Amino acid sequence: MAKLNFGGVEEEVVTREEFPLEKAREILSDQTIAVIGYGVQGPGQAMNMRDNGLNVIVGQRKGKTFDKAVADGWVPGETLFEIEEALAKGTIICYLLSDAAQIELWPTVKKHLTAGKSLYFSHGFGITYKEKTGIVPPADVDVFLTAPKGSGTSLRRLFVAGKGLNSSFAVYQDATGNAREKCIAMGIGVGSGYLFETNFYNEVTSDLTGERGTLMGCIQGIFAAQYEVLRANGHSPSEAFNETVEELTQSLMPLVAENGMDWMYANCSTTAQRGALDWWKPFRDATKPVFEKLYESVKSQNEAEISITRNSQSDYREKLEIELAELRDSEMWRAGKTVRSLRPENA
Repeated sequence: MAKLNFGGVEEEVVTREEFPLEKAREILSDQTIAVIGYGVQGPGQAMNMRDNGLNVIVGQRKGKTFDKAVADGWVPGETLFEIEEALAKGTIICYLLSDAAQIELWPTVKKHLTAGKSLYFSHGFGITYKEKTGIVPPADVDVFLTAPKGSGTSLRRLFVAGKGLNSSFAVYQDATGNAREKCIAMGIGVGSGYLFETNFYNEVTSDLTGERGTLMGCIQGIFAAQYEVLRANGHSPSEAFNETVEELTQSLMPLVAENGMDWMYANCSTTAQRGALDWWKPFRDATKPVFEKLYESVKSQNEAEISITRNSQSDYREKLEIELAELRDSEMWRAGKTVRSLRPENA
């Protein structure tokens, strides 16, 4: 592993240079990687591994998602199977169903976890909250995770573009003595940019905080707040959306991604710089108590309990659609649909 300085703290990471794809292929050459679930992470990870020359099969129930897998090139009876058949064939079981679905299917999965097999996750939820989920692997199997820091869609798009998402990795149980190298090989195989080490508890705690915070929950909240203030003061939907979302996502965030926030500031007007430098700390001070409350809710397992309870209800998807419709049908995101349609590449 390479030692790198992260803001004054030295950490060990795994890069593609020191752990090339050829090494990952060699380590996994005798493995049949069974991707269980073809929903959010499944397609991106499965197709990336297939394109990287690994022996991958997919397990998915018949239906629309099964048909999507066929459209993506998976062949029924050869590389695409019903879940139980894929579980029987797989030596590395990639458990990529939703957290609620993992709980439901666990008794079936456990039957097929014979000695020497590996159980792979991309989220620490099921293992960390085992008292709630009931997911307790047999002692004679390896258990590890690789967690790409982004959606399966982004993982695939970046892979196709010759790039990669960073991923965390962790070993929970090493029954064979080879869990760590298999874990890292899987991380390289799914197309990670680089890998940093964590543990299952830290992965799920940071992930739940991030999703509810700056990655999704917080960002939608501050978008809505600024948009509503602009609209209340007479600004048009087009102007409010452009100043709130479009300029951020299309102009400024790519600059942050390229060289950091300070570089983005330096490449904006002096008026913008002055305002940003004056106001970022008040925003930090205003939101930090909310983040502290959020982290405590994650740490206390309250967020896990809410997720398990609500996502396991029979009418979950109907209720979810109502909540998503509130976003989709809001003036801000309806305005955004029109704004996106006017981008030169979409015109």
